[in-house]
Amino acid sequence: MATATSQSSAPSEPAPDAAEWIRRAGTVPPTDTYPGVDELLASFRALAALHPRRITERRIGTSRLGEPLPCFTVLPDGPDGPDSSGVPDAPDAAASDGSVPQFVVVGGVHPNEPVGAVTALHLATTLCEDDALRAHFGGAWHIVPCVDPDGARLNEGWFADPTDKRLYGRHFYRPAGDEQVEWTFPFAYRDAYFDRVLPETLALMRLLDATEPRFLTTLHNCESGGAYYYVSRPAPELYGLLEAVPPAVGIPLATGEPEAAHSPRYAPSVYGVIDMRDAYDYLDGLGADAAAALAGASSAAYTEPYGTFYFAAEVPHWAHPEADDDTPVAERHAEVVRERADGLRTTGELLNRLLEAAAPELTIPTPFLRAVKDFVPSLTNFAELESARADGLEERYATAAERYACRTSVHSFRVRFGGMLLRALAAEVTAGTATPTVRRCHRELERAYRGWEDEAAPAIGDPISIATLAGVQYATLLAAADHAARTGPAPDERPR
Repeated sequence: MATATSQSSAPSEPAPDAAEWIRRAGTVPPTDTYPGVDELLASFRALAALHPRRITERRIGTSRLGEPLPCFTVLPDGPDGPDSSGVPDAPDAAASDGSVPQFVVVGGVHPNEPVGAVTALHLATTLCEDDALRAHFGGAWHIVPCVDPDGARLNEGWFADPTDKRLYGRHFYRPAGDEQVEWTFPFAYRDAYFDRVLPETLALMRLLDATEPRFLTTLHNCESGGAYYYVSRPAPELYGLLEAVPPAVGIPLATGEPEAAHSPRYAPSVYGVIDMRDAYDYLDGLGADAAAALAGASSAAYTEPYGTFYFAAEVPHWAHPEADDDTPVAERHAEVVRERADGLRTTGELLNRLLEAAAPELTIPTPFLRAVKDFVPSLTNFAELESARADGLEERYATAAERYACRTSVHSFRVRFGGMLLRALAAEVTAGTATPTVRRCHRELERAYRGWEDEAAPAIGDPISIATLAGVQYATLLAAADHAARTGPAPDERPR
């Protein structure tokens, strides 16, 4: 395996200033829809046809349903001309030999997060057309537009009108934990062991082993509130810029409750990556069965031995002014966390009861059923963990951002998991295989779900344009990639 690139091979040009990265946040063309899988890949292939010597396509694997997984590589400029890269023309095109920095960008790791599809296409287009930008990085960019096409197709029902919150919930799909590409990398820690690697994950593993990337980003987005980030190691020189980009285009930062309580917070909206070793210790400390609760590790963990700088920008479909409001409110911090726990517990009890009643009579093993069998029991488990966490919190008032984050997360779980259970039950009704029990459960959930939709609609926030979301992701990933190129790989400091 090739040696990781050294800091001495970083580009020599001066880094663009912060204003240049912020400017790029406004360069994504406007669009009202997210592309479906076929449309996305057709756009990448059209780009490759326009720039046949600049961008190449190769297959890196196959999805669980048999769909090819393509990777598009934008080649670096070489010493003999604009299209002479010196990169091997092989199945693992542009494998790292230590002389050319490698940048890996992966879309669709969670199929309900389509902002990255727009970001990835704009990045590839700009790299092909902007000679100065390409020369600035001086490396090969490997872009996987959608690594989970099977799951993405199950969300396409809301891609055409992503501002419609009701459409979003009723066409939402997120795989069960052990079916998510981002969380099924090999993992062994204390009593936990995971090796049920998905075909899509294996494809990424091969790509990452072949390239030993200097920089890796998997393209995520959150649902509501504000923007926040994950980095694999502290990068203080980046924090100011990362915090400046979203407000510059009208998106608040998320400064309330973190997505993962065990992740270190480096700045108000910048966190260390979600690490399953830390998650294990956190859950174990709260008395949970950590080994049973976790699946695999992430792409960030997998690339630790290569010294890769991992970065993720989480941008919200809907923004809310309280997302970054740090004003104290009347409720104590522990109170709003317990309120969230109560909401999750009540939701989980209803969904669990309906699932347990219907499951013995469900005959169609849909992905929605597999997902809710995984997620629904986790709601009551999460509620107990949050109650235990609340008992240990310091005595202080909550901020408006913390209260908003706690309350909106309950709406999110109801809309997501309730919507997928509705889809699982509706599959039986539509197919004509629903028993009286299944039809009764479907009617009861439909009534409850309408109430949840009514409550969630005003609480979640206002829609943000797709171009703005992709622009923040595009600008900040370029800034993070520039940081990675200049600082070089880091040693692997933690045992695997």
